[in-house]
Amino acid sequence: QPSLLTALLPSNRPLSRSNQPPHTSLKMPPRTPIPLITVNPAKKPWEQEKPLHNRWHPDIPAVAEVKEGDLFTVETVDWTGGQIKDDDNSDDVKFVDLSQVHYLSGPIKVTDKDGVPAKPGDILVVELSNLYPLAGDEWGFTGIFDRDNGGGFLTDHFPAAAKAVWYFDGVYAYSRHVPGVRFPGLIHPGLIGTAPSAELLNIWNTREKSLVDGGEKATTLCSVLQTRPLACLPNATGACLGTVKPGT
Repeated sequence: QPSLLTALLPSNRPLSRSNQPPHTSLKMPPRTPIPLITVNPAKKPWEQEKPLHNRWHPDIPAVAEVKEGDLFTVETVDWTGGQIKDDDNSDDVKFVDLSQVHYLSGPIKVTDKDGVPAKPGDILVVELSNLYPLAGDEWGFTGIFDRDNGGGFLTDHFPAAAKAVWYFDGVYAYSRHVPGVRFPGLIHPGLIGTAPSAELLNIWNTREKSLVDGGEKATTLCSVLQTRPLACLPNATGACLGTVKPGT
């Protein structure tokens, strides 16, 4: 559950010397980042102070706003929204609800220095200055998903669910479930992106639907992923839409 320390520069023009950050030789004092979005790992994604979302859609309202050049932090939850626990039981991996995953913090409205919001076609340049675990929650997991719920490319060899919980010690990770192993790793932000315009979303859905409508039922990714569809069409099951209330 990393926290993102980010510097953001939205622009629809090339970077020039005049709009680049000051040179370090000027010895500018460090800026204090704005705590833009915080999360409580003990709460569900939809219970957060600024509710999370797990769909890409232009009508999901922004929960925060930043201006060009702002330095801010964004806290995130793990991709399952807290379904996987720090314990020795892999049932949470076996029965994980894959209809409600890939939770995103935001959306974040981005404006220029005059308050004009970014629009489709603009270029957003986002610098990830730092990535680190939430204080008091420095752990993660690796999982083998059950053949009948997610599976994977090695499902024939490892059909049953299993998990290993890893603890972070600086840049190193270690696990009681994999004794004797300790390695340095690179934290990554998971999914990050911009919301599609309504026009682009329609292109996506039309393209994906044509795959489903025109594809042969026997066509799959490979023999061990026989339950995987050619494309995943819009589905309300498990949807979390930020501040949009269910049924509206």
